[in-house]
Order: sequence, then structure tokens, then C-alpha cells
Amino acid sequence: MTRRIRLIADDYGLAPGVSAAILDLLDRGRLTGTSCMTGFPEWEAEAERIKPLCGRAAVGLHLTLTDQLTITGRSSLAPEGRLPPLRALALPVLRGRIDERHVHAELDAQYSRFVEALGRRPDFVDGHQHVHFLPVVRTWLRARFPEGADRPALRGGPALAAGSKVAAIAALAAGFNRSMQRAGFIVFQPLAGIYDWRQPEKFTAVLQAAVEGLPEQGLFMCHPGHVDETLRARDTMQAVREVEFAALASDAFGASLARANVAIMDGRG
Repeated sequence: MTRRIRLIADDYGLAPGVSAAILDLLDRGRLTGTSCMTGFPEWEAEAERIKPLCGRAAVGLHLTLTDQLTITGRSSLAPEGRLPPLRALALPVLRGRIDERHVHAELDAQYSRFVEALGRRPDFVDGHQHVHFLPVVRTWLRARFPEGADRPALRGGPALAAGSKVAAIAALAAGFNRSMQRAGFIVFQPLAGIYDWRQPEKFTAVLQAAVEGLPEQGLFMCHPGHVDETLRARDTMQAVREVEFAALASDAFGASLARANVAIMDGRG
């Protein structure tokens, strides 16, 4: 039988070149869907471009609490109106130096912009730099999507494996899958696609390992894109996005799927 896996591209809406690359891959059938960053000025225009794909593609919300400008302005979360680096977020939240209400207000604003632009709730929710695993975000998810509501799915944590980066993310995600499933959420798991993006030559091998090893409905995250001036101004993850796009769009990737008898799920499951 054909084994089905999910390929989800992060960062739709981050920059025009990123969004264009993701739309291209969706049109080629090389992605299940994408998660959207809604805090940028271009969001409404990018939402119009992806709206016709809703339903066929899974379109989710990419919660963003690091490195970008806020929607809600200055607060204990962003004293100068800019979200902190990840290393300056997690511990201050846990120690009460960042008011949980300010975090929740920013997430509410990102969610509202998604719904207003697309006229629907997200199919799933994940987090930029995995911030959805933070306790303060887990609390927001339970409050925003109460029991009995039409809830989005959530991106789960990685299976334990060798490598310090996987281990660090697994530690951040400790207890997430089980606790959110108990709360009634569908959790996409296990998560694959984690590697050191400063070594883009590793991507093809990571992708092939996922094709060969992910179980039915397992999830592979990726970051394809085209580099433009907007991306250069907003994010340090740049050239590797072109590498990922080329690999995902390639005939070689299509052939590897066929050899492994693997199909990429669409947004209808």
C-alpha cells in the first residue's frame, strides 16, 4: 500500500520570494500545505494569493514570537516593539519577567489577522522557531480553542534521535504531544526535517531519510523560498531556502517518492 506523508512549508508571508516558492510547490503537488506568518504588511495580499488553495492545501498559522516586529506594539514582550530572540524569550517568560497577557495578546492578533484575511480558522497551528511548545503558548492554545470547539491540528515534537538540535527541540517539546492530545487536539507526529540549515548540503539526505522512514501521516517540515531583498532584511535563513526549493521541485525527488511508494498528502487528508 502507498504510504502517505505530510510535507509542510513554514514561513508563508515572510517575504514575497518565500511565498512565491511555496505557491509554486503547492501547484506542483510537492507540499501538503504551509503555515502563515500574518504580522507583515504584505499579509493581506499574500492571503488573497493562497485563498484559492484553501481546502486542497492545508493552510495553517505560524505563531511568531521572535525576531520580528509585533502587531500589538510595545509591551513587556517587546519593549521596543520588536519581538526578542528565542534565547531572550523562554526563560524570562518562565520567570515572570514577560507578562503572559502580552504574549497572549500578540498571538490573538496574529490569529485574528489570519481569520480576517482568509475567512476561516487555520487547518493547523505551529510555531516559528518552535515557540508553540512553550508553556505560555500551550496555555493560549487551550484557551483560544476550548474543548468542543472546531480545533486546528497542532505540529508535534520530534522523535528522540541523535543530534544536539533534535535533542534541544525535543526537550522544549517535552510533554506537548501527550498533553495536547489529552486536551482534545489532533497532533501531527512524528516531526522530521530538523537539520543545521547552515549546512544546506545536508537537506537532500534529510529529505530522503524522511521519504524512506517516516510512518503513515508523519510530518516533514521545510523552508523553501526564493531570496529577495525583503527576506534579506527580515531573516538570516536565506540561501538554504533556494536549496530546499530546488530539491523539492526536482524530478529526482519525484522519482524517490515513486520508488518508495510514498504519496504527499494534500490538505484533505
